[in-house]
Amino acid sequence: MEVVLKQDVTGLGYKNDVVKVKAGYGNNFLIPNGLALIANDSNKRLVAENVRQAAHKAEKLKQDAQALAAKIGELTIEIGTKAGESGKIFGAVTALQIADALKAKGFDVDRKKVILKENPKQIGTYTANLDLHKEVKHEIKVNVVAE
Repeated sequence: MEVVLKQDVTGLGYKNDVVKVKAGYGNNFLIPNGLALIANDSNKRLVAENVRQAAHKAEKLKQDAQALAAKIGELTIEIGTKAGESGKIFGAVTALQIADALKAKGFDVDRKKVILKENPKQIGTYTANLDLHKEVKHEIKVNVVAE
């Protein structure tokens, strides 16, 4: 079953993408929750027209995301947390903590756009990806230290 996404769906695609999904996922989740439309000819034409009209705005968003990635550069975020003597931290470092640390440095990044490759459970340096735009991904270092 092919559907046209009405908004970004993590792990599936971005707004206005035509994706192939299983019928149950499309009929029981995506369409009733307003995340997608059935990809028939009229909906595809409608989406193509919307994409054409929004192309200029999308280019501006992409340029803003590239500028933000350039400003962030090779930034290393330091997050302090409680840890035991062996270096194991209590709890875990979350995307929200990374987003807050970025905001404190002057970069406004939504927590949903922060993707951790691995869940930090020890003191050390980790890598996080920032999904700033459909075509702009940026990698930062996260240094987890004991308070």
